[in-house]
Amino acid sequence: MENLLRPLIVIGGSVVLTLLIGWTTDLLLRKADQRHHETPLWGLLRRGRIPYQLVLCAAFLRATYDEAQLLEQHRTAIGRTLTLVLIGATAWLVIRIAAAIVELTYSRYARAHRDPARVRRVRTQVTLIMRVVSAIVGVVAVAAMLLTFPAMRAAGASLLASAGLLGIVAGIAAQSTLSNLFAGLQIAFGDMVRLGDVVVVEGEWGTVDEITLTFLTVRTWDERRITMPVSYFTSKPFENWSRGGAQMTGTVFLHVDHAAPLPAMRDRLRDILRSCPAWDGRHFDLTVTDSTPSTMEVRALMTAKDPDDLWTVRVTVREQLIHWLTETHPYALPRVNTADAVLPPTHPASHNGDGTAPRINRSRVHEPPRAADRG
Repeated sequence: MENLLRPLIVIGGSVVLTLLIGWTTDLLLRKADQRHHETPLWGLLRRGRIPYQLVLCAAFLRATYDEAQLLEQHRTAIGRTLTLVLIGATAWLVIRIAAAIVELTYSRYARAHRDPARVRRVRTQVTLIMRVVSAIVGVVAVAAMLLTFPAMRAAGASLLASAGLLGIVAGIAAQSTLSNLFAGLQIAFGDMVRLGDVVVVEGEWGTVDEITLTFLTVRTWDERRITMPVSYFTSKPFENWSRGGAQMTGTVFLHVDHAAPLPAMRDRLRDILRSCPAWDGRHFDLTVTDSTPSTMEVRALMTAKDPDDLWTVRVTVREQLIHWLTETHPYALPRVNTADAVLPPTHPASHNGDGTAPRINRSRVHEPPRAADRG
């Protein structure tokens, strides 16, 4: 009877004690969260209740397992397993606590500052800091787990003796990975690109959706995801439309006839922009930027508070200006000149019998012979 009750009391007591302490801690955190609404730390710490209870249970079982006298022949293996679980759960708990502290810091900063660019910069930095902390804690936890095995402790001396050679080999093999790692840190603290920035890379326009220590993801306007190494942004030029302010100036180019009514087009552009909510009202203009023998190029210029609104303003101006020209000034649209061509005076066929110059229809110069003519 004692052999049955002893393991039941030890194991059951450890589990019950773990649940009791975990429930009490969670209750205290809930009350603290309700009492202090301005500090979300207590609510964030509640996310670590599962690894917290796992740490408690593994610690209690590891400390009292010898008293249970259960499976004596496997005592060493079970003890090492509980130690591994304890190390892993502790690392998990540390990562959750660090994530809560980092998120609390970011939320306070976001509430205190209204500048979206600075908030995105801090969010990028804390995200990469959290990834670095998670990686360090994971590496330390794995190393601690390996050191629990006697064979690993015995091999530690030889590994340390060859650390110099291994470091050189690893550095050469992981040169690309290390360059991306340092590039990620440079992006995070150099404020080159941030989460939510509107960028143009490789001719693609999109928004920075994710930044890690090794790669960066850009979400394009058509919902595609472009993933590229972060070293790209430290070695090649790219456009960042969100840096230095989100306000932008856009253009719309139209090809019209030389007789197009430019003053009326300027007035119409002003009316279109005034009725467009996306226009920020800062500036607009309409000028002739180029001329060809058949058309002239007109540039409509407008401003907006961010790239999304600028796209809306541009497509609105282009559509309504073309519609207005079609409805009210159709002669201002580009036309193909079909007037008769006049041959130069030196051409053999430049004079008729009466001394007048023959006129040749340009549209018939290259026309192939008709069937009736061939007959």
